[in-house]
Amino acid sequence: MSPPVSPPGTAPLDAVTGAFSYSGHAIAQHLQHAGRRVRTLTGHPRRAPADTPVDVHPLDFADRARLTRSLDGVSTLHNTYWVRFGRGDVDHGAATAHSRTLFRAAADAGVRRIVHVSITHPDPDSPYPYFREKAATEQALADVGVPYTILRPAILFGGPGVLLNNIAWLLRRLPVFAVGGDGSYRVRGIHVDDLAALCVAEGRRSGNAVLDAVGPERPTFDTLVRAIADAVGSRARVLHVPGALIPPLANGLGALLRDRLLTADEYRAMADGLADTEGPATGTTLLSTTLRAEAPRLGRRYANELTRHYR
Repeated sequence: MSPPVSPPGTAPLDAVTGAFSYSGHAIAQHLQHAGRRVRTLTGHPRRAPADTPVDVHPLDFADRARLTRSLDGVSTLHNTYWVRFGRGDVDHGAATAHSRTLFRAAADAGVRRIVHVSITHPDPDSPYPYFREKAATEQALADVGVPYTILRPAILFGGPGVLLNNIAWLLRRLPVFAVGGDGSYRVRGIHVDDLAALCVAEGRRSGNAVLDAVGPERPTFDTLVRAIADAVGSRARVLHVPGALIPPLANGLGALLRDRLLTADEYRAMADGLADTEGPATGTTLLSTTLRAEAPRLGRRYANELTRHYR
């Protein structure tokens, strides 16, 4: 099928999965600033603002024909769809199957290119289902035959992100903050706007590419926690505990907050170094600068992941 052609006098049309979510919203904004029209495929179409300029379609994995129609006329699909943890009958394996359906629908619709947001260190032999299924999803994309870019971030920061905000929220309220082990494992984040800019740039590329989406700073987790504490004026004591204690502690806090604060696999993968890379930076925004700039609002309100996605 030939690539979609925009009608004369109209801007090219791109699609973003989850354009009202965290990274998807940033990507949609950057696309609009680049003069492109934006369509979203979202699991929560009723949450769309009434005055949004984004063309809203449901992300319905059960109906591939409907997905294909929703992608009609789209030049580039920017895919942010994934699940952070299993819930109900949707686990990481199901997320791979859903992604495969989406990629095939994009091919059927004649989408010219797919920009897919993955994770650092995907590995089909990983002990962690998240990383195994991310590798399987990347393979599903390669198999479908549409030219692609795979972007691999570790964590995102900036704006209404969850991870750094909730660390700050805990540091503002608890007398003690527990760090597993010696905290020497590194975290290499990228600003959400740098990721969005990468997506827009990669949407114009030809051929296939795989890039780590990472910023210039690689603090240890211990350093990161202490930097957040300093930024928000926390007096909490940063206490090192055996790593085996972190999952039950996180589960206990999560139960109180009615949320999934940190899964055991997320902690163990980070402690194994999977949130770090040694390659060149593809983002430019400094985490340290962002912490100082956002300190007045960081951690003022808890960001509940389950509320955002399931309630």
